[in-house]
Amino acid sequence: MELRDLHLKGTLTLTLRKDDGSVEVRKKDNIIVNSGFDFICAQVAGTPGPVMQAIALGTGSTTPVATQTALTAELARQAATYAHSAGTQTFTLSSTFNPGVATGAITEAGVFNNIAASSGVMLDRVTFSVINKGVNDTLTAQFQFTLS
Repeated sequence: MELRDLHLKGTLTLTLRKDDGSVEVRKKDNIIVNSGFDFICAQVAGTPGPVMQAIALGTGSTTPVATQTALTAELARQAATYAHSAGTQTFTLSSTFNPGVATGAITEAGVFNNIAASSGVMLDRVTFSVINKGVNDTLTAQFQFTLS
């Protein structure tokens, strides 16, 4: 039997489609926070709760640390679509923020197990240089998680 350590890595890809047709893509690794690891443990062998189901965007710029449980300045949150192919070690959660939603200078994102703003368990958090989402722009946020 082969013994292996278990690792979880998260990466966020942001795709901004401006109303003038231009496209901007950003990719950044994120951190799994303590509440995220507690959530995973409970889902596997404890008392399971609601699954990770929402992506939130915000305007906070505080450096991510493991003890955080929320975005520092949440702007918008909405349902995420889960995808996983059997036999692989990756899954994604993605959401598209349409025109008029999450408009502003976006600098942080996270995954949560509740769609209601400022509630639920946060799995991970990431900050990045500002993405200015105009009122007519569309922003897709895709978190990819890889187990290894």
